Amino acid sequence: MADLASNIPDAAPRRSSLAGGSARLRKRRRAELRLKIYGISAIGIAAAALITLLSTVVFQAGGALFSTYLDKEIQLDTEFLGVTASSDPKVIRRADFDGLIERGLEERFPLATGRQERRELHDLVSGGANFELADHVAANPDLLGQSINFPLIGSDTLDLYKQGAYGQLDRQPVNGLLSVSELEDGSLAISTSANDFSDALRQVKSQLYVDADRLRRQASRQENAIRVYGERAEAAETEEERSEQLAAQDLARERRDALIAQAEALEARADGAGGAEEVDDENVSLFIKAGGGWIRLTEVNRAEASGELLTRVTLPIEDSEAWSFRIMELPESNRPFSDHQIAWAETLNEAGLIERVFNTRFFTAADSRAPELAGIWGAVVGSFWTMLVTFSLTFPVGVLGAIYLQEFAPRNRFTDFIEVNINNLAAVPSIVFGLLGLAVFLSFFGMPRSAPLVGGIVLALMTLPTIIIASRAALRAVPPSIREAALGVGASKVQAVFHHVLPLAMPGILTGTIIGMAAALGETAPLLLIGMVAFIVEVPTGIMDNATVLPVQVFRWSDFPERAFEAKTAAAICVLLTFLVVMNLVAIILRRKFERRW
Repeated sequence: MADLASNIPDAAPRRSSLAGGSARLRKRRRAELRLKIYGISAIGIAAAALITLLSTVVFQAGGALFSTYLDKEIQLDTEFLGVTASSDPKVIRRADFDGLIERGLEERFPLATGRQERRELHDLVSGGANFELADHVAANPDLLGQSINFPLIGSDTLDLYKQGAYGQLDRQPVNGLLSVSELEDGSLAISTSANDFSDALRQVKSQLYVDADRLRRQASRQENAIRVYGERAEAAETEEERSEQLAAQDLARERRDALIAQAEALEARADGAGGAEEVDDENVSLFIKAGGGWIRLTEVNRAEASGELLTRVTLPIEDSEAWSFRIMELPESNRPFSDHQIAWAETLNEAGLIERVFNTRFFTAADSRAPELAGIWGAVVGSFWTMLVTFSLTFPVGVLGAIYLQEFAPRNRFTDFIEVNINNLAAVPSIVFGLLGLAVFLSFFGMPRSAPLVGGIVLALMTLPTIIIASRAALRAVPPSIREAALGVGASKVQAVFHHVLPLAMPGILTGTIIGMAAALGETAPLLLIGMVAFIVEVPTGIMDNATVLPVQVFRWSDFPERAFEAKTAAAICVLLTFLVVMNLVAIILRRKFERRW
């Protein structure tokens, strides 16, 4: 019995082993779960970043899809233009249509008498509107002497105002009756039967706190000056030098006290419930629409104000109910669209003379320094010619090079050296190829700058290693049995490769080529070095014409100071992304359609 008992295995180690195995299994499952969470989180973060980027670009691009036009009646005065219907079209195009447009605007708004006001009035219309009007009249000379309605493209600032880029002209509730009279000095005395300006007065007074804070910051700098002058006086070696430093300290102390007193006075005015306050260009803009025109307030109290005429108003106005009060919160000093221009734009808009239409010009015009006239067609055509040169060089050279290296080249140190260098060239920064093009093609061979020919050659050199590597991979994927079968029925090595192997590898070759071309389409750095950043206003007609490409166009517009180019830049990015997505989609379709599984 003792021997039998000694032969029975102990159950305790078995239970311990099972418990340890379960713990390890739970630990492994927790590790797998953490890995899944990490992977899903990474994908989620990447997707959120991509969606944020694309939505931001698309949202900004919306402003470039529409443009603002002034549908204005224009009298084609032959005496003013100095041409007739029988004049040569070239002479008609050189007529002063710009002055004709400006004269029509000044007749519409006769109160714009000052030089600055006339300039702001003329800036409502784009500088290219006169050329479009001249082309239209030159094509239809019988219109001379008549009055026509012609849509004049608005300026970029007018377009941004219509988009709400400078804020909204908020309409305020009013309860009282309005009275307006003109004083002897030309200013306007304005009053209402209720405290309709109370909210506006509070907004104006809030600016006083901002001014007071600025004065207190200046006073703090004077406090630092007082301390410095005191230290210098203590360290002075002569009595004369000490006296000078103490005098400077007293002057700084006086300035500090004066600034603090001014700040306290402004804060006391801001805390007060009433009192008239001046409305300058660093404060909110206040407008009254009454009597068929617009008035800007220059001083405001709760029920009284002073103002000036922006457009024609029928005066005097006595106890009128037909009026409105509006506020533009963005100060005039912080926007390029003045209060006068707001009044003129609103007047034209209420008359139905301003409309926003789809901006076909963006897709049909070349580049321009004026945002409202700029388009991407020139860059699209330049990209086409550049990619045509790139494809014409890289596809045959890359495919033939890959065929030789993969199918015919002997395996020795020389071919190994070539393969290593091809792989290394695929990782070289693109700007190095730009330096090569600048040094060799432009400086040594004297080829034209900004030409698609040079840009295409540079991009071909950059893309060639990628196409060779992709083509070799496609050729390598063809089973050896295809070659052996072709050789077995009597085909030569060349026939076997070109009649059998190459057609089977062509889907992979095309996929690699398209992906390489898509990468070349998005390149900017090498093209900047060879001069394709030039300002090109004409659509190129060949590979030797001056041109630019889409990514360079995006780079140029992003560097312009005009705010309207932000939307143009975003829209150009969307067009470029569309081309890239289409090219990659074509590559995917070709791969799936012709892919063979061996």
